[in-house]
Amino acid sequence: MKPNRRTILRSLAAAPMAAGFAWTEAEAHQAHHQAQAAQAETKKTAVAFRPKFFTRHEYATVTLLVDLIIPKDERSGSATDAGVPQFMDFMMTDQDSRQTAMRGGLAWLDRECVSRFEKDFLTSTPQQRAQVLDDISWPDKAKPEHAHGVAFFNSFRDLTASGFFTSKMGMADLEYIGNTFVPEFTGCPPAWLKKLGV
Repeated sequence: MKPNRRTILRSLAAAPMAAGFAWTEAEAHQAHHQAQAAQAETKKTAVAFRPKFFTRHEYATVTLLVDLIIPKDERSGSATDAGVPQFMDFMMTDQDSRQTAMRGGLAWLDRECVSRFEKDFLTSTPQQRAQVLDDISWPDKAKPEHAHGVAFFNSFRDLTASGFFTSKMGMADLEYIGNTFVPEFTGCPPAWLKKLGV
């Protein structure tokens, strides 16, 4: 059976992020706490979240890109529904080396679209965006001239997966029950053993 995108991203979330985007577990928890508070405030006041790091254009690009990576499906909401753009904004605060990698990657994406289509990433058509992303999504197949885009997209995709799968929505998607008391351990459920071929 061919794994779907969400399954692949689940495994990416468990892997270490690239150096330019690596955070400690404590930093990730703090960012999620802040992102959840921002979402709650947005719902309460009906005032849109205002990023502290990203410019308006960068934030719109991030919001579009995370939802292309993890779109809404029958299982759960999209990366934006899970608060990933807010999570990323909080993660970027006061982190000069990370800011440079993020800002440079978003600029690369716009420059690539402008050079190909005379439009930035946001104003390119879905087909045009897909063409650029297809060229940088597969490191082994990418052309050398796309190396910067590949490095950015790999890190951005990892950060998107980490943000999504450590959110409340992502935890539900993983069916993670956390630190829950189990009175009796009966082993791995038969359905999962069968799926794993054990």
